[in-house]
Amino acid sequence: MSPEPRRIAVFGGVYSNHLALAAAIGDAAARGAEALYCLGDLGAFGPHPDRVFPLLIDHDVRVLRGNYDDSIARGLDDCQCGYTDPRDNYFARLSYRYTFRNTHERWRRWMGRLPGEIRLEANGARVLMCHGSPRRMNEFLWESATSTQFLTWLAGEHEADIVLATHTGIPWQRSLPGGGLFANVGVLGRPANDGRTEVWYALLDFGADTGVPPNLEFVPVGYDHERLAGEMRDEELPEEFVETILTGWWTTCLEVLPARERARGRF
Repeated sequence: MSPEPRRIAVFGGVYSNHLALAAAIGDAAARGAEALYCLGDLGAFGPHPDRVFPLLIDHDVRVLRGNYDDSIARGLDDCQCGYTDPRDNYFARLSYRYTFRNTHERWRRWMGRLPGEIRLEANGARVLMCHGSPRRMNEFLWESATSTQFLTWLAGEHEADIVLATHTGIPWQRSLPGGGLFANVGVLGRPANDGRTEVWYALLDFGADTGVPPNLEFVPVGYDHERLAGEMRDEELPEEFVETILTGWWTTCLEVLPARERARGRF
């Protein structure tokens, strides 16, 4: 039986950004991460989705299934992203069709075997990793629109002290009563609508003393974003996607943002 990890790195949606994934894996290793996890949405947005899977496998990254992975594995017509606005859905359909066409059958089968959640115990804390939320794969939990009371209920209902999720694309964390923690770990696939070209992941340090709350740090990752933008253009992906990679500002999937999160962006 392997020992409990003291420090883990947790990646959110990769969105086919193989360059950022490779950079994050190297960065996490340099920071002493003993185990690597990915919370799903391996495809979408970026180019060449099949380049992501060997990186995950070769570096022993434990992966769970996001809505994108579930849709592609099952051959569904859409990404189950959870958007309701027509403009959001327009770009989501473009992204999904490209990813579906360019994902090899071998990797579709592989994604079909991924678990819906990952659990572990570290230094006495019960950790639950999921995609959107513990109760729904594509649930959006926004910092400005999600109460501490609800997060505490959600963690208790699912027997977890620490809940780690992704899906929204914007990292945030909140302490819960009794030393608990909820965190959205961000995504590697595109910037966090913050005007920076870096992307983000979470580094969670459980420490050595039982009963001491873990420390979660959001880590920015620089990578060759100009190369990625070139690959996106070569693949004829929307110029709106390319602009986000080059500027750090979202130009699509904006309508789903609550007012406070949208106000932080350019558009």
